[in-house]
Parts: sequence; structure tokens; C-alpha cells
Amino acid sequence: MTDLLTSLQAALGLPTTPIAFNGRGALPSAFAVTDLACASIAAAGQAVGELLHQQTGQLSAVAVDRRLASFWFSTSLRPIGWQVPPLWDAIAGDYASRDGWIRLHTNAPHHRAAAERVLGACADRAAMAAKVAQWASADLEQAVVDAKGCAAEMRSWPQWQQHPQGLAVNAEPLVDFIEQTDEKRVVWQGSIARPLAGIKVLDLTRVLAGPTASRFLAGLGANVLRLDPPSWNEPGVVPEMTVGKRCARLDLQVPADRAVFEGLLKDADILLHGYRADALEHLGFGVERRRQLAPGLIDVCLNAYGWSGPWRNRRGFDSLVQMSSGIAEAGQRCTHSDKPTPLPVQALDHATGYLMAASALRLLTARLANGRGGSARLSLARTAKLLIEHGPGMLDPLRAEDALDQDPAIEQTAWGPARRLRVPVQISGTAVQWNWPAAELGSHQAQW
Repeated sequence: MTDLLTSLQAALGLPTTPIAFNGRGALPSAFAVTDLACASIAAAGQAVGELLHQQTGQLSAVAVDRRLASFWFSTSLRPIGWQVPPLWDAIAGDYASRDGWIRLHTNAPHHRAAAERVLGACADRAAMAAKVAQWASADLEQAVVDAKGCAAEMRSWPQWQQHPQGLAVNAEPLVDFIEQTDEKRVVWQGSIARPLAGIKVLDLTRVLAGPTASRFLAGLGANVLRLDPPSWNEPGVVPEMTVGKRCARLDLQVPADRAVFEGLLKDADILLHGYRADALEHLGFGVERRRQLAPGLIDVCLNAYGWSGPWRNRRGFDSLVQMSSGIAEAGQRCTHSDKPTPLPVQALDHATGYLMAASALRLLTARLANGRGGSARLSLARTAKLLIEHGPGMLDPLRAEDALDQDPAIEQTAWGPARRLRVPVQISGTAVQWNWPAAELGSHQAQW
């Protein structure tokens, strides 16, 4: 635990202040998933404390609950009388190929269509399995990627170490901070109770990592506006991830919507995005244009496979990075299983999300001092390296969840009432709480 936290503190420029970790036990895994959960949430909490220390002179005590941190890396929402839709598409998952294993990620309709362009239409997993079995893993991975889909061959960590992309991402820093000289002087409007009051966050991220970051920032009082394309949906995670945010839709291919986006960006303090490396560039909103529109912008971005190397623009998700980087293969060996064994939760997503939030807070702290903007780049694959190299975790099981783990407040989400688990991090004097219940994508206007 201490080693992981020290690594994160170094990456984020945080002092090596001790953090209180309460509770015992860990999620069952070949890797120290609970330690990663605790360390990443602690780093985000400590970044809040450093912001408050700069602005008020007061030092905040930070404490993290191991059980709650572990549970939040799965889901925090406990619906009352309704159910969240399934997380996975019917044919998403791991398949035995002619010479190994491959994972197909088909949650988005256009990603499923890409896989079916290669393999043919499949009504169910059995039909898909029969077709995948005829392919070599590497050939199928490349064919699906070429079709603009998402797939990952299962590799071991030593194989990933020799792969051109593994070599590239392993040479990158965990958080790549880039200082900028453009300035935007802002007066801190926050307080110890609501540190990010008055801060506008424009969130262009999807699924889990980026939305985890903006959810945390919203819990500190930030004004978060999430923007999605007209047809995008992710029903299995929207109720979990939109709490505290307003959600609108814009089509950045349409001139009128582009103009709205430019107006929003001009007023934003923080931009979070998780597009592939060159996607915003192709839309005409590359780094220089963003800085021109919003001097002093805090620009925090992530991708799946890193920012250098041949896969820097490859589509990817947590489960695919686990296959590529050796995590699923190590899990299979550790458990003596006959199939890939990933982490028990999407830990790369969640941990990277808290690191994104911490990065934004570090850049904001600097901007409040000197007026200058800055950017940070993170990737799921680089977080995977951190976890793998940390080694195995403890084997003590976590005590099962009980009613006392839930916040007593009822959240009236767009789908029905629900409770949230209690927040896993305590920051003295600061309550992490949300002003808005979870809402459907596109349920608000694209305006601050």
C-alpha cells in the first residue's frame, strides 16, 4: 500500500504525507486491486487537501476506508425497486481462438457491427465462439481493429514487455504534466466545505475512467457539464456515473453545435477528454485551438494504450488493456483456471479516473497561484504497469457489505430511487456530496 501511494504522490507532485487507511481485507485478485483503489482515492483526497492548504493555510486530514474503496471500484449505486441494465453486450467477452484467447468488446453498437463485419452476424455467444475458434488470435485482433472495432489478444506480461506498444507505454510517465504559459487569472470561489465551487468542468469522457474523475470533481462542488454525441448511450453505467452532473448532447460535426461547444469551452476551467489521441485534432479542436479559445485551460486527457508507439490511436477499454498487458493471463495462472481471469473490477478505469481528478486538482492549485494553465495525459496501459509491478496483494477477504455501508439519503435518480454507498474518502471539513441526482444522457441543455 505505502509503495503504491508513494508512487502516486511522486507522479502528482504531492508531499509524502501519511494517509490513514482504515479496515482490513482485499478484493480477491492476483494483484493488489484494493491497495490500488485505496492509493488512488487517497491521492485524489490529498490533492484536495493541498488545494485547501494553499488557499486557506489549513491542513486537511485524509482517511480512506479499504472496504468502501473496494466497493466503489465496482459500483456505488444501490437501486430501490429497479435494476441497472446489464453492463455487457450479449456477445462481448473472451473467446478461445485457434491458438489462444481473444476478447471482443461489443458494447457500443458500431463496435459490435465492426466485429460482425469480420466474423459475420452472430445471434449469441455460441455462434460467435464457433467463428472465433477458426482464427489465430493475432490475425483476428488486427482484422477487428482494421474494421474500426475493439479486440485484444491475451498476452503475458513478458510478451507485452517485448511488444512495441508495451515498450512505448512503459517508457511513459504515469502522469505526463505539460506546463503552459497562457494565463487566465481566476479568484478562488470555493471554501473548505465546497473546494471547487465556481469551477466549470467540461466533460467529454465516456464509460468509466473520465466519468469517475468528473464525478469526484462534482462531489467537491464543481459545475460539471457532460457532453455526448447525439446517438451515444451506455445504459449499464449512466446511472452510476452521471450523479452530480448535467448531461447534454452536441454533434461536433455540425456548425451550430461547434459554435455552442466553442462558447462552452471559452468559459471552462477544466476540460476532461478521453478521445483517441488525434480525434479532437481531426475535429478542428487540437491543442492550439483549445488554448486559443480558452487561455489558462486545465486540459486532462486519457487514452487506453498510451501516448506514443504504434497503438497510440487504437480504440481500447479497461478489459482489453487487461488482456493485452498480461493481467488476464497472470490471473489465469494464479487461479489455475482454464480461461482468462481478469481483475474482479474495472480497476484500471477507476484508478486512472481518480488520478485524472487528482491531476486536475494539482493543475488548478498551480493556476490559482500563478494564473497559468496546463495539461496532463494518462493512460489505462500505464496504470496497468503500475499495478502489475506492485505485485500480489493480500489474501484476507473483505467483510461483506451491509446496510451501514450505505448513505441513508435517498437519491431520486431518473430511473427511480436509490442509495449510494458512503464515500470512501474523508477529508476533514470537506463533504464529498452531489448537488444533482443521476440523470439520463442528453437530459439538460448545453449551457453553463
